[in-house]
Amino acid sequence: MSLLFSVAPQAAKAYQVDCAILLCLAGGWPTSAECAHARAVFIRRITPWPIEPPLQIWRCPMGVSERAPLQSTAPKLWEASDQSGQTLGQIILAQVVEGGADIDISGLEFDFVRSIRVWDVRHYSHHERGRDDDCSESYNMRLGTYGTQGEFGWQRTTPAAAPQWVLPSRRCSSSNWRRGVGVEWEDHEGNHGYEWVAY
Repeated sequence: MSLLFSVAPQAAKAYQVDCAILLCLAGGWPTSAECAHARAVFIRRITPWPIEPPLQIWRCPMGVSERAPLQSTAPKLWEASDQSGQTLGQIILAQVVEGGADIDISGLEFDFVRSIRVWDVRHYSHHERGRDDDCSESYNMRLGTYGTQGEFGWQRTTPAAAPQWVLPSRRCSSSNWRRGVGVEWEDHEGNHGYEWVAY
């Protein structure tokens, strides 16, 4: 006799994971269950198909007014401070309180959001054409970036613009092809990281 169990799905709380992504990314992905989940979602979003913005800051309503305390479920993750002695959490809170329910991320302390780059390499090859050592490079690539207030957009790009972790070699050979998507970022202190997913 077999027993079947059913579990009612719970409503997704997308804003919580995006707040966690924002804080964990800024803090350099500290070791915690919340940050491990946030990083997994961050990477899953760039995994084809479709490719989504890895941080969807518009899904992180902080729920703050000038007279109310911060009502965020995102965990307190680090105590690193900037030159003024403020922790990044205090800086984020100050930005949120100044703007009411909206968060202004145009300041330098949010450059880590604008450092995120998504490299979508739909096709890249560099191979010999004919017998006279003439090489042919073909590609279909685009780059996703964040604007001043966290808006995400795509633009076409070229192999010359790609970092080496995206295109490890541009040598002319019959086996030089690549397809995949990658994301790179810098944390609040400027430490660089990236992840590549081949497909």
